[in-house]
Amino acid sequence: MLKTFTYRIYPTHNQERILNQQLEDCRILYNHFLNQRKWAYRYYGISLSYFDQANDLPGLKESCPEFSVIYSQVLQNVATRVDLAFKAFFRRVKNGEKPGYPRFKGKGQ
Repeated sequence: MLKTFTYRIYPTHNQERILNQQLEDCRILYNHFLNQRKWAYRYYGISLSYFDQANDLPGLKESCPEFSVIYSQVLQNVATRVDLAFKAFFRRVKNGEKPGYPRFKGKGQ
């Protein structure tokens, strides 16, 4: 028998502001990775993988100080989500379904 416990957290206003800023930074990173893949294929004809983009994270953390505040696993998860979006896109293309290219995320998403 498995038991599950659910906990409700009540962040302070300062913690809530920090969490919202980190979510916004992750959205910006997602759009950056999506644009990077789009640009690499359009101009060089190469397809970037998760590992190519995950290896860019240390350089991004040095050039953008707002990313250095966020834990590295969270930033790696953003790269994973972009990779999964493209894998699902190519799976739908292969199966003849309506593909739906991965979209850029707007403010608040």
